[in-house]
Amino acid sequence: MPGFRVASQQLQEIPHILKMSYPGYPPQSGGYPPQGGGYPPQPGAYPPQPGAYPPAGGGYPPAPGAYPPGGGSYPPQGGGYPPQAGYPPAAGGFPQAGGYPAPAGGFPQAGGYPAQPGQGGYPSMPPAGGGWGAAPGGYGAPGGAPQGYPGGPAPSQPMPNYPGAPAGGPSMPGYGGGVPTNPQAPAIPKGYRGSIKDFPGADPLKDVEVLRKAMKGIGTDENAIIELLGNRSNKQRVALVPAYKTTYGKDLVRDLKSELSRDFEDLVLAMLKTPTQFDASELREAIKGAGTDEACLIEILSSRSNAEIQEINKVYKAEYGKKLEDAITSDTSGHFRRLLVSLCQGNRDERETVDISLAKQDAQKLYAAGENKVGTDESQFNAILCARSKPHLRAVFQEYQQMTGRDVEKSICREMSGNLESGMVAVVKCIKNTPAYFAERLQKAMKGAGTKDRTLIRVMVSRSEVDMLDIRQEFLKAYGKSLYNSISVSSTHHVHFVKVQVSPKALSAFIGKEV
Repeated sequence: MPGFRVASQQLQEIPHILKMSYPGYPPQSGGYPPQGGGYPPQPGAYPPQPGAYPPAGGGYPPAPGAYPPGGGSYPPQGGGYPPQAGYPPAAGGFPQAGGYPAPAGGFPQAGGYPAQPGQGGYPSMPPAGGGWGAAPGGYGAPGGAPQGYPGGPAPSQPMPNYPGAPAGGPSMPGYGGGVPTNPQAPAIPKGYRGSIKDFPGADPLKDVEVLRKAMKGIGTDENAIIELLGNRSNKQRVALVPAYKTTYGKDLVRDLKSELSRDFEDLVLAMLKTPTQFDASELREAIKGAGTDEACLIEILSSRSNAEIQEINKVYKAEYGKKLEDAITSDTSGHFRRLLVSLCQGNRDERETVDISLAKQDAQKLYAAGENKVGTDESQFNAILCARSKPHLRAVFQEYQQMTGRDVEKSICREMSGNLESGMVAVVKCIKNTPAYFAERLQKAMKGAGTKDRTLIRVMVSRSEVDMLDIRQEFLKAYGKSLYNSISVSSTHHVHFVKVQVSPKALSAFIGKEV
């Protein structure tokens, strides 16, 4: 029979078609065109006629005599599509119980295309990772993109809680209980802003040979040491310590200490520590001894993230057998101690969203605690500056300026004094513009008769893979000269440090040479 031959030929082509099609349903000539009324089929659209599959000329229903239906082939289901115990029951065929099962990587798994009750509407989407990832009307890759319209409402119904719609659900997380009238957008990532990157093809075993050769014999080739370390990223430098011990059975740090001295030794050893180890050691140096370097404590604790501060706490306890908070408490006092203890918790809100109405409230609280009060409520300043997110605080500072006509830094200077004043001001500056804050730190380190080399080393090493390019720009904007030239000139009176800083290659590695 002609109809039977056509059907047999089409069935033989199905496996070939399935292999070629990806990822969803290839349109078949004459195969399953959508009928008026969509899913489920309307009367006259997709009735299970005798001789149903495949269609003969003229589409659906096919001419009688085409493929005689067997027992159980293509019975109509309640609600229509898909049928159960379908056609034919061969492995991988069309369809199995539960709809249209697919060969591996192909059509949706069992459960795809469940029938919808009632007339109209789209089929509901399967769970994520279970099949169709595109919105109804277009076939997406199985298990691919997130589901477009979960729950699939009927076309005449509004889409519930569609992003951007004025739905009456809970307020957006991070918005202080109400919908902000003018939320600030999150900061746009600017990409990598460090000046040192991974050196391509660096081999730690070859690198330690260079270091060993630089330390052997009479004298030390300090230029070779800094040229190598200045052109390796932190993770590449840290890997040299175990590589050196593996190769020579000796401790690299101990050998370097025996060969180097003063500022150059401090710089080289700082470069061999992880950022967390270096921060912990700097905090330790700032606390121990007769005096306390309060500026160093504020610099580190106000500029690191929660995760970094929490890791510093762990390393500090492991290295020095004492909690960082206890060390701070024993070496500081008063409201300045409270400021440092608050910062060292590493518990600042880090959400990027800003509620302008809440920012205005916080600005009013700062004004009420300072300028608009006899005396100063330092605790209110501490609570807001140490707990609120940095984007939120930047909005607070703007609102404060508009409300009072005075910068919040100037208000702090009018209301506070001593370490608390300098600490609060430093926190505000760091939150306002972190690169500008570090540019000022570098300028102060190089200003005057003596250069504060420890601050210079700390900032250059700790920020070289974070935001040194931005610091460089802020330095030029604020002081009218390049950071490169400023460090070179300021270091000429320091014999050991000059070997590092005057070297153009070393400077280019640390801060990027400015032309």
